[in-house]
Amino acid sequence: MAIAGEHGGVSPIAFGPFQADPAVNRLLRDGRPVELRPQAFHVMKTLVENRGRYVDYDLMIRAAWGGTVVSKHTVAVTVGEVKKALQEFGPWISYRPKLGYRLDVPRSDDLIKKGWHFAARHTCEGLEKAVRFFQQASDADPGDFRAYEGMSSAYLLLATWGMRSPRETYSKFLDAHSHAVAMRGLTPDLRANRAHGLHVFERRFEEAECELLAAQKEQPNLAAIEVRLAMVYCSMGRFADAENALARVAAGAELDPFVASTRIVVGICQRDFHAAMTAGRQALDLHPYHQLSRFFYADALECAGLYEQALTEYRRAGELAPDLYWLRAMDGMCLAKMGRRDEALAVLAKLEATRQHNYVDPYQLAILKDALGQPEQALTELEFACQENSSMLHMMDVDPKLDGLRGDPRFTCARNKVFGANAHALAS
Repeated sequence: MAIAGEHGGVSPIAFGPFQADPAVNRLLRDGRPVELRPQAFHVMKTLVENRGRYVDYDLMIRAAWGGTVVSKHTVAVTVGEVKKALQEFGPWISYRPKLGYRLDVPRSDDLIKKGWHFAARHTCEGLEKAVRFFQQASDADPGDFRAYEGMSSAYLLLATWGMRSPRETYSKFLDAHSHAVAMRGLTPDLRANRAHGLHVFERRFEEAECELLAAQKEQPNLAAIEVRLAMVYCSMGRFADAENALARVAAGAELDPFVASTRIVVGICQRDFHAAMTAGRQALDLHPYHQLSRFFYADALECAGLYEQALTEYRRAGELAPDLYWLRAMDGMCLAKMGRRDEALAVLAKLEATRQHNYVDPYQLAILKDALGQPEQALTELEFACQENSSMLHMMDVDPKLDGLRGDPRFTCARNKVFGANAHALAS
């Protein structure tokens, strides 16, 4: 129901992914405007305010037309406009002769909202809670594709951020994603998520690019799509294309934290560490509590040889994301490069103990062991990263932190396993 807001106004009404603002007769879906003429908006508002109850012809006329008599055909046509505007959620509106029209928001809706709330924390605990809420939502309403969409997104983040083993988690993403696509079709968001999987976990870069370009065609200049395109281009060494993708982000969306953090990555990958550090400072000015922005800024500082500053930023990132255990490996790397070997070895020992019970990305352990002057052990970790399908493997050709290992035949062998048939084309 609408409630009184400040100065006697009416607060927006939320239902599903929508928000209806009676003050300006505006409907939003996930923050984006939905075209709906004023009279259709009044009909929708009436149905939302009476959700779960039938609205007969007389009530509809009083509430939506202010008592002005119109034909039942006019009412039916206007309700049809509302259903069309709600797209896949149109079936939430039903009709029964003599009873009228009714909007039913499924029982899963509150569970889905809770799932996205916890997913937005971008922590391991939050994402795992999100998965549980999305699973409960799918149990409550097996026909609500949003439950599977949310579940697939949470699994993808758990794997991408190195919170859980991709070898185990990526298959769960694929399963949930396929359920969502079967119910809803391949929306731009679902297409972009699948492309992300093709890029990061399957290293099928050209296919990922094609999927993202198809999503871009449907939703031009969308930050989430352009960021992922930029990362694909980084993996392929196409840095000008990466910069162009970020430049296409729509006005206003350039403040998105992932846009800011990706600018740092592009600088790092093309060895322009000054540009990366500048982008890092700008990112943290905008988003001081965004874990990835702070991590990538630390990465830029470390690549530039500013180890003490990098150590400070890695530790701050770790405070923001205590369940990203691989961040501690970056602490150890800085300590090793600063000559504080005993402290670095102590960090490594703690991580070896941690990995007995929690996932620690072996890709980052390879970097730490290389910094400690243990190249053979580092290459063993890199081979283990291949077995675990680490979310960082797509960066092997462009990651400066691996430069010390590139000349070893074991590195070449691991790299060729990672990129498979594409290995010859992606050689740096």
